[in-house]
Amino acid sequence: MSELPIADGTLLFLHPQVLPAGLARGAVLIVHGLGEHAGRYDHVAAHLAQAGWAVARYDQRGHGRSGGPRGVIPRPDSLLTDLAAVIAHLKAAGSGGLPGPLVLLGHSMGGLVAGRFVAEGLAPQPAPWWQAVDALVMSSPALDPGMSAAQKLLLMLAAPIAPDLALGNGLLPDWVCSDPAVVRAYIADPLNHDRVTPRLVRFIADGGALVRQQATQWRLPTLLLYAGADRCVAPSGSAAFACSAPSNVLQAQCYGGMAHEIFNEPEQARVLADLSAWLSTLALPPNSPARA
Repeated sequence: MSELPIADGTLLFLHPQVLPAGLARGAVLIVHGLGEHAGRYDHVAAHLAQAGWAVARYDQRGHGRSGGPRGVIPRPDSLLTDLAAVIAHLKAAGSGGLPGPLVLLGHSMGGLVAGRFVAEGLAPQPAPWWQAVDALVMSSPALDPGMSAAQKLLLMLAAPIAPDLALGNGLLPDWVCSDPAVVRAYIADPLNHDRVTPRLVRFIADGGALVRQQATQWRLPTLLLYAGADRCVAPSGSAAFACSAPSNVLQAQCYGGMAHEIFNEPEQARVLADLSAWLSTLALPPNSPARA
């Protein structure tokens, strides 16, 4: 286990990489959701490693074992620059860098962060932090946080006045998953929290809107998996993206009766199988050792 220092002094906790038994087809970087941490994805990492992928994970700032006040981001793009720093670190680590293609896999807020990161590459002049990746997986992404008109008004008023005021996120643990055991473990996990700030909520709302707006221009191979019975984010955000993105780069699957955490639902085996099947279709670079 190690920590990655960011330019502002924050330390991001890097989980140990999970490696396949043989040569890796490529690398998957998992970006976790709001209020949780990447340690909750051990079973996903193990499944991907069994399918031949190296898996990297980190706790986002203000989450898990990473530094920073819970739920606080100092700048609107902090989570994006943090992701860029992790990608740069992974590419630089070791003499050979990353094996094969690099895939971002983001869940919930992490899906929004990953999607917003990719969307930056569609700008005429992408931000200096942007880096190219090879594919994207979004799991129940927060492309529409499902805010009411009153919540939007409150955010508009609070963001300029108290952008770092940490408040409860209003999400009930029972909404996370339909498996009571998963909910109990979520509540008992001391690394989980329910803090958000107006600046973080503004980033989520604005970022999701931008990703949806950019969908028609999407160029990166993308897998979108989302819960149809989601109460943490609005499934309509994912549905809108799926309707707008070109079918030659997007594969979308809505799991009608599932709750938010599709990788933890009782039917998770189906979701993991869909994930590994799609990953197996990704083209490997011509000189990738996994081709040998």
